[in-house]
Amino acid sequence: MEPKKIALLVGALVVAAMAAVMAKNMFGQSAAPQAQAMVVAAPVGPEVLVATRMLPVGTIIQPDSFRYQPWPKDLVENAYYIKGSADPASLAGTVVRADITAGQPLTQGSLVKPGDRGFLAAALGAGMRAVTVAVSNQTGVAGFVFPGDRVDLVLTQSVSGQGPELKASETFIRNVRVLATDQKVVPDEDDKGNKKVAVASSVTLEVTPRLAEKIAVAQTIGQLSLSLRSIADNNAELDRAIASGDVTLPKDADPKTTAAIMEQAAQRPQDSNTTYVTGADVSRFQRRTVPPSNNTVSPAANPADAGTAMSAMVSAMAKAMPQGPVVRVARGNTVTEVQLGAK
Repeated sequence: MEPKKIALLVGALVVAAMAAVMAKNMFGQSAAPQAQAMVVAAPVGPEVLVATRMLPVGTIIQPDSFRYQPWPKDLVENAYYIKGSADPASLAGTVVRADITAGQPLTQGSLVKPGDRGFLAAALGAGMRAVTVAVSNQTGVAGFVFPGDRVDLVLTQSVSGQGPELKASETFIRNVRVLATDQKVVPDEDDKGNKKVAVASSVTLEVTPRLAEKIAVAQTIGQLSLSLRSIADNNAELDRAIASGDVTLPKDADPKTTAAIMEQAAQRPQDSNTTYVTGADVSRFQRRTVPPSNNTVSPAANPADAGTAMSAMVSAMAKAMPQGPVVRVARGNTVTEVQLGAK
């Protein structure tokens, strides 16, 4: 390349560099200030009671069902429970009348207090009934059954027959929710907040209409006892219901609907797959089945008892038959009597 062209090219590069430096300095000094977002603090309002979890209709409010939370001042309603003007302890034992989602403020119209009209009806789930059974210190788990617990119902009875009575007990209803004990929906507490154990004389249960009929009949048959269930047994009941086909999950249901169906199935009382125990399961000196009576034979677990009963029945039937002419047939030393028939 010619020296003249090289000199022109170098000069152009130097001029361009100088122009760039001058432009940078010029625009750097007069650059517009950058806009910054202003953080506007929301007006701090009073603290209101909000639900700590989902509270469906019929839920009995417990002290851990709600907590205070700051709420925007412009969104506070008169129906909210505001800190300083409401006593949270007075809400324990109230029943949810309308569904409350987690984090939603509790309103005075969404809760029903004990003694208010329709209180017990609000505590019942859809299609459920309330029945009351009498209990004692022994049949009521010594007062350790509280509202909200789940129990099994055990029927103990004595079956009459020939000889000693048959002693039997049967768990005929499982997974029943306790609504109240002696007209109380929440147990009494001491100064430290611990539940006071008090023996109740009656317990109100939540059951289906058919189970209410069963309980009414059971109270006339024998003695009813409560068997307290573990909280972990709800999952076992759900697995059993799904395996038996009592609960059918739709294929196209969303996770929320599926969870609601499973929760409802886990909390529903059951009267299938009942279990029983007889006296022979406890002591070898007791019977396992109802003894025979009035020349009838009932199924027996002991073959010897069944054979003796059958022989007695045959003998009784033979004596009751009319007698007719008899012919004696001798065959050697053997003589056989043959009945010809009755006149």
